[in-house]
Amino acid sequence: MTHQLWATLVAIGLHIGGLGFIAFGGFNTVLPEIHRVAVEQYHWMTDRDFANLFAVAQASPGPNVLVITLIGFKAAGIPGAAVATLALTVPTSFLAYAVVRVWDRFRTAHWRKATQAGLLPLTIGFISASSFIIIRAADITITAYLVSAATIAVAVATKVNPLWMFLVGGALGGLGLM
Repeated sequence: MTHQLWATLVAIGLHIGGLGFIAFGGFNTVLPEIHRVAVEQYHWMTDRDFANLFAVAQASPGPNVLVITLIGFKAAGIPGAAVATLALTVPTSFLAYAVVRVWDRFRTAHWRKATQAGLLPLTIGFISASSFIIIRAADITITAYLVSAATIAVAVATKVNPLWMFLVGGALGGLGLM
């Protein structure tokens, strides 16, 4: 392997491995930082590439962390995909196992309830920031911004499944309107 590939693999492992430890509410909560690293810092991909990889990962069956494997692949091929996936899953799996064992012992503790209550707004903020990054990266036309705004409105104000808005967006894209 070349020096450049090794450097890329180390960067992938360090950044993704570290972010896995603060991804409260799922890995999508740290997408803004992954975007910053992959697009702005290392230039492994463009904004559009990032948005496309996110869309593919969301449309694919399986866990939403598939986007990390795709980002690793885009940055460094198959070795990058393997490093990204392992950096995210292995260390955090061991930590989750240890935390769950302790967490269950303090089921009725006040500090546990306070911690859970404090993590809720943090998680909502992280997910909102992730949504903003994806919208900014993917929406390049007025129509796309309007579909994103309508999707947010449907998700927040109604009980209609926002996946119907994805169908609308796909149809508009298929017609060349986005």
